[in-house]
Amino acid sequence: MTPEPPLTCNECSNVARCVNVPDVEWFGDSPHKQAAAAKCNQPLKTPLDVTSLQKHCGEHNLPTKNAEGFSPFQPRPPALPRRLKAGKSGSVDQSIRRLRNSQESLSDRAETCSSTDSLKEDQTLQASSGFLPEAPAGAHSQGSEVSGSPVFRNRVSSLSEYEPRPHSQQSDPTDLRARVSKARLSPVQPVGPLPSLEKNFTSVTLRPANRIDRDCLDYMVHGKDKQRERLHRNLSDSRLLENMGSDTASVHSVRSNYSVLSPIKPQDVRNRSFLEGSVLGNGALLGADELDRYFPERRLGIYIATWNMQGEKGLPINLDDLLLPTDSEFAQDFYVIGVQEGCPDRREWETRLQETLGPYYVMLYAASHGVLYLSVFVRRDLIWFCSEVEHATVTTRIISQIKTKGAVGIGFTFFGTSFLFITSHFTSGDSKVYERILDYNKIIEALALPKGLPDTNPYRSTPSDVTTKFDNVFWFGDFNFRLSKNRVEVENIINCTVGRHMGTLLEHDQLSKELKDGSIFKGFQEAPIHFLPTYKFDIGCDKYDTSSKQRTPSYTDRILFRSRQAHDIKVLKYTSCTSIKTSDHRPVIGVFQAKLRPGRDNIPLGAGLFDRSLYLEGIRRRITRELKRRDVLKNQSSSTICTIA
Repeated sequence: MTPEPPLTCNECSNVARCVNVPDVEWFGDSPHKQAAAAKCNQPLKTPLDVTSLQKHCGEHNLPTKNAEGFSPFQPRPPALPRRLKAGKSGSVDQSIRRLRNSQESLSDRAETCSSTDSLKEDQTLQASSGFLPEAPAGAHSQGSEVSGSPVFRNRVSSLSEYEPRPHSQQSDPTDLRARVSKARLSPVQPVGPLPSLEKNFTSVTLRPANRIDRDCLDYMVHGKDKQRERLHRNLSDSRLLENMGSDTASVHSVRSNYSVLSPIKPQDVRNRSFLEGSVLGNGALLGADELDRYFPERRLGIYIATWNMQGEKGLPINLDDLLLPTDSEFAQDFYVIGVQEGCPDRREWETRLQETLGPYYVMLYAASHGVLYLSVFVRRDLIWFCSEVEHATVTTRIISQIKTKGAVGIGFTFFGTSFLFITSHFTSGDSKVYERILDYNKIIEALALPKGLPDTNPYRSTPSDVTTKFDNVFWFGDFNFRLSKNRVEVENIINCTVGRHMGTLLEHDQLSKELKDGSIFKGFQEAPIHFLPTYKFDIGCDKYDTSSKQRTPSYTDRILFRSRQAHDIKVLKYTSCTSIKTSDHRPVIGVFQAKLRPGRDNIPLGAGLFDRSLYLEGIRRRITRELKRRDVLKNQSSSTICTIA
C-alpha cells in the first residue's frame, strides 16, 4: 500500500502528521500511482499564510524551503475532498453521497453490472461547494485512461464498497468522491442465443407436490373457479396465492406443504368438543366452512354395486371392472357393495374389495345377514366427517334361522346429511309378486334404524317406514321381479332392440308396473335402464339359461333411491358389468351424486374408526400382486432377447 502524500489538517492547518488527518487508502496499478503523484506535485493555487509557516518552522528548527525553492511542508490540494461541518455549510446533505434507488440504477445501462455503481455522486452540489479542485489537463487525461483500462476496471469491480475490510485498510466513505474517475463495468452481452422458456413454468420442485395431491382431483371437475375462490378465502394467509399467477402447481404445493386447514384459536380448543356438542359455530368440524373446503359444490360421489354371487366359492380374478370401470374418469367418494348369496368366506370377499380399491380407501363398516353382505368404503381423508355407524337386519323367511332372504341396512351421517344403504333379497318365483311386496313392507317396518343417531329432519319422518328417517336412501339387491312374457317373446324383443333402448321390454317388467301403481318402494326412483336383462346366464358365457328350466331373462337386480329434498340425488351412470361371468347374475352398478348439507356438533362422530387389519392385508396383497406382475414382465422381456455368437 503506497503511503498518501502529506495532507493539511482541517483544525490546525498543520501537515499530515496531525492526528486529525485521516489515512487515505491507495490502490491500483503503477500508472494510477504515478498519476496521483503527478497531481500532488502541482503547486498550490491558493495563497499561503507565510507568517504562520515561518513561525511554525522556527519553533521546530526546520528549514522553510527545499532545494527547489518550496517549503517541504507546503500544503497541497487534498487527494479527496474534506468533510464540511454543519456550521460552515448550509446543510450536511450536500456533502453526503445520494443513494440511487433501484429504478434509477436499472435505467442506466452502464450501472447495471457493478455493485459499486448503484451509488450516485451529486456532482452539481460538489462543484458548487468547492470540493473538486481544478486539475491540470494532463492529470485528468491520464486518470481517464486509467479508468478505461480493462485491468483497472476488473480490480475496481472486485472491491465492493460494502465488502468488509480490515480496519487499517478502511477509508472514510466521503473520501471516495475525489477519485480521478469513476470506474464502470461494461454491460455483459450474451455469448449466444438465450434458451427458450417452457410454456409450463411449473418448477421441478413443485411437481412432486402436485403428484401427492392427485387423489384430490375429483373435487376439481366442476366449478374450478368457485373452488379457487373458496380455497383462496380459507387460507390462513390469503396473500400466499396472490403472486402465484396461473401456476396451478403452486396452488397444489400450498395445499400439500402449508395446509389449507382453518386456524384454530386456543380458546376454541379449550371450550369446544368436536365429538359432542349442541352449538353450530364457525370452525365446527361438520360446519359450512369445512364442508365448502372439501366439497365446493356440496356434492358427494357414490358408487353402488349389487351382485348375486350364486354362492360360488371361486371369486373373479380381477374386480377392477366391477369397482373401477375404464369408462369412469374419476373414482368416487363412497363405494357401497351389496352381495346376495355371497361366497362362504366373507372376510376373503372384503379383503378382495380392499385390495382392488387400494390405499386411497378404507372400509368404514361391514354388516351381514346370513349370505347377505354389505360393505361401505370411504376415502380415507373423509373418515373424520362420518358419524358412528349403525346397522340392522331383517329376515323375510318364515323360519328365521334360514337367512337367505331378507335385508341388511347400514345408516350413518356424513357432515349434516344422513344416509341409509339397504341390500335385500326378495322371494323368488315368476308369479310371486305379492310375496315380494310383503317382503318390502316387512323390511321398512322391522329395520330398526336409526338407533342412536339424531334424525336430521324429524318432522318429515314416519315411524312405520325406515326410509323416511334418512335424507338419502339407496336400496339395491336381487328383488326377483321378472318379465311377464315367455322366453321366446322376450328373446325376440331383445333381438329387435336397437341402440339399447329397452322401453318395449320394460313394458312387461313387474317392478316397473308396481312402481307406477305405488304399491312398493313409495317415494323411490330408478334411473332409465339401457342394459340387457341381468338374469339368468349360463356361467362363463353370455348365453341366457340353456338348462331344462329355460328361465325367462329378467331385470332382477336393481338399484333404487329416494331423497327428502327433490333433486338431491343425481344419476350419473346406471348399467351392468358384463365382464364378470362367474355367476348366473350380472352385477349392476350405479354412480350417483348426493347433495350435502352442513351438520351440527351434536352428531356422534366415529372418530376415524375403520377396519385397520383389513386395510393392511389388502395393501400387502396389492403390493405382492404388483411385484409378481413386474417379475412376469421382466421374464418376458428377457426371454425375447437373442444372443449372437
